[in-house]
Amino acid sequence: MDFDSMMVTLRRLALEAGDAIMEIYAAPDFDVRTKSDDSPVTEADEAADALISAGLQAAFPDAAVVTEERSDTHDLDVTDFFIVDPLDGTKEFVQRRGDFTVNIAWVEGGIPVRGVVYAPARGRLFWTAADGTSVEETGPFGKAAPGLCSPIAAAAPDNAALRVVASKSHRDQATDDYIGRYSVADMKSAGSSLKFCLVATGEADIYPRLGRTMEWDTAAGHAVLAGAGGTVVRFDDHRPLTYGKDGFANPFFIAHSPGVTLAEI
Repeated sequence: MDFDSMMVTLRRLALEAGDAIMEIYAAPDFDVRTKSDDSPVTEADEAADALISAGLQAAFPDAAVVTEERSDTHDLDVTDFFIVDPLDGTKEFVQRRGDFTVNIAWVEGGIPVRGVVYAPARGRLFWTAADGTSVEETGPFGKAAPGLCSPIAAAAPDNAALRVVASKSHRDQATDDYIGRYSVADMKSAGSSLKFCLVATGEADIYPRLGRTMEWDTAAGHAVLAGAGGTVVRFDDHRPLTYGKDGFANPFFIAHSPGVTLAEI
């Protein structure tokens, strides 16, 4: 893969999808339906998915694409593939809380190596450059070429007092019990894949997720965090989280900055 041209395309598609999402977000009302797994889906999810899927197919006709909104892609057996969550944080979108993102990642050998996370309502755009390092771009975001980009790096934390970020919509007692194993200096709540990005920028040190996620929820944020020097590991044995698993379902995991000493389970 030519990562220079890939990232130009992924960035542009994420921005175009964000525009489509925000047009619907600004409307006085929009339809919300429930999928078979009881999660919500809106016309914004579907519009963004159609735009991204068509764009990837046009630019990379030989590459496999897995996307949340297309169930026929969920049975693919692949290790090199694009994976898309066109609107991560649909609950945040429906409740108009702003913490939703567009996520596009390229997985190679089971590892997310490039990705884009765009939070259109927050005006934050994170992506991996062609060399694999991660940046945050500040707006306005032109489609043709990137604007001002700043390298981002996960922090070197003080293990005596960690800054924790946890899910805004899915936090539970098991998560709180695990967080309780650490000395906590600060606690943040955030929606969608923004949690990975907060660790990537050094705004948090650790993000534990003891709940159901799918690979499309995490791949782009994982790539951004890895490009900033951070790590995502399985909760059960602290081995690296890999992709292309059966059904694209994730185990529980911990995303963290380098130097964090993980609590024993």
